[in-house]
This record gives sequence, C-alpha cells and structure tokens, in this order.
Amino acid sequence: MAAVPERIRQAVAVLDVHPTDRLLEIGCGGGVAVQLVCPLLETGTITAVDRSATAVERAVRRNAGPVREGRATIAQASFTAPELAAAGLSDRRFDKIFAINVNLFWTGPARAELALAASLLAPGGALYAFYEPPGQRLDEVATKVTAAFEAAGFTAEVSYAAPVVGIVGGLLI
Repeated sequence: MAAVPERIRQAVAVLDVHPTDRLLEIGCGGGVAVQLVCPLLETGTITAVDRSATAVERAVRRNAGPVREGRATIAQASFTAPELAAAGLSDRRFDKIFAINVNLFWTGPARAELALAASLLAPGGALYAFYEPPGQRLDEVATKVTAAFEAAGFTAEVSYAAPVVGIVGGLLI
C-alpha cells in the first residue's frame, strides 16, 4: 500500500468506524480513505463521491475488491442534490458523512450543502470535516467551519491533532 497521508489516517481514526456504519465521503480523491475504511466494515458500507472523473477512476481502481463486493460505492458527482440524485444516491441515509481537505465548509456559508448533509444523515448521525490547512490557519479554519455548522443547525466540536483540525457536527433536534 502506498504511503497514506497523516491527515487521512487521523481522519479515519476520529471517525471511529463501526462494522455496521454507513458512511459518505465528500471529495474522495483517489480513494485512500475508502481503502482504510473498508477493512473496518462488516455489514456497513461506504459511498464516496468526487466531481473529478480522474479521481473517481483512481478510487475505483484502488478499491476494486470492496466495490465488487458491494462494501464501497464510488461515483462521480458534486455534493449537490441534483448530482447525487442523478448518481442514484439521494435516497440513502448515512451514519457518518465526512470530508477531508474539502474547502466547501470553510470558504463560504455552504448553506445548501449543509442542508443536504442534514437530509442525508440518519438519526444520531454526524458530519465530520477535517483540514490540514497551510501555514498557521488551523484556528481560522476551525472558526469558519464551526460558524457554518452552527448556522445550519449543527453542533460543532473541534479537535486539534497537529497538523489537522477536525470539526464534528451533530444535528440539533
């Protein structure tokens, strides 16, 4: 197995994947997190989306076994309701939704995307955002993501494990 970036190892550790979890990864890139998650699943599944066809091809190649076995689904789609519907993913519910180094949640309010995440979470589910920002931007990213989560009706718990910051959000009910 090729070297796994520390931010991905840390993210998967924080996810605390259970054998029956249903996970969704936003922006899966080449599928490294999928590769780490699949051995932790028994009856659970991981669905991963990326808007890049090249990234999806790499992710499918890297995870051919789990895809064939039905433990992993990898699709080309942006994280929008129409694209997830077109990919046949809009009717699924997930225990954990996560993104690693996806700018979406800290570069703007991400209202539509956070509402979409809320609609896709199973009761008791959580949204996870992990970042390894350049320079000394951990606090800035954590503050912006926390504000976006809270404005969208999520709780926000921040954890630091240099060089990564993680924000975990649960829905306020």
